[in-house]
Parts: sequence; structure tokens; C-alpha cells
Amino acid sequence: MDWRDAGPPDADALVTLARDSFSETFGHLYRSQDLAAFLAGHTHEAWAAELADPAYAVRIGEAEGQAVGYAKLAPPKLPIEPKGPAIELRQFYLLKPWHGQGHADALMAWVIATARARGASEIFLSVFVDNHRARRFYQRYGFLEAGSYAFMVGDHADEDILMRLPL
Repeated sequence: MDWRDAGPPDADALVTLARDSFSETFGHLYRSQDLAAFLAGHTHEAWAAELADPAYAVRIGEAEGQAVGYAKLAPPKLPIEPKGPAIELRQFYLLKPWHGQGHADALMAWVIATARARGASEIFLSVFVDNHRARRFYQRYGFLEAGSYAFMVGDHADEDILMRLPL
């Protein structure tokens, strides 16, 4: 796996990867129209704008020239009350064939180092209440439960857990 910082030229690859990774992980949970509405939010224009915005940081992982994982850090928009400078881990995905090989650990090391380098004293994220694998992963790094959140997928509201990592 080759990891690198993503930029505007990666918008199309990230649109595809974001849609594929969300569908692979959660697609079976939703009515087709709700999933389609959610995935429609991942557009070239939206990704290109975020990748060009210095407030965002995106790391992309490639294997054999194909994008297979990414993480996105951004200004907080979750309903949280930071205790200091904060950053939000908006997305953290690795396609299933690359699970269990240490790639997620490498990506999380980047997340934490980048958050610290940007002056954050805490990282926030939301995770689906029934995504036990992800919850265990985040807890391993010291993320603590900090509330709940309604994550919308089309017209469907999921119960997400808000998590906080003091840095």
C-alpha cells in the first residue's frame, strides 16, 4: 500500500472510493433510494472543493494503482462541545480486501499526527452504533464515547456514537 496526501486531481478516485467503501460496509442496511440519495452527495465538485481547501486534509492509499483506502480530517461540524482546538475525522475507510494487514493502523497514525500538527487538542468522529469492528478500532486508540448523533442516509436516520480522542 502506498499512502500519500490527496489533492484536487484525486477527486474522481475519491468519489469512486467513497461510494464503493460506504456501499461495501453499509449498503445492505438501506433502501436503495436512501443509499442512492446519500451516495449522490459524493460528487467530483464536492471532493475537488474539499481537496483544494487547506482546512481539509485527506490521505489516500493505493494498491496496484487503485485507490483502496482514505481518511479525511476537516473542521468540526458534528454537534460537539470541544474543550479546545478540535478537528473531525469525517471518513476513515479501507476496502475489505486490505483489512487486517496493518494498513488501518498506518492510516490512524497519519490521522493523529496530522491532527496534532494542525494544533488540535482533540479529534471527534461519529461511528454507527452497530459497527463494532470500527468502534473497537477507535477505542484501541483511546477514543471515548461522547454522545450520540443521528446520521442521515437519505431519509433514514442511523444512530451513531460520537467519539472523542484527547490529544
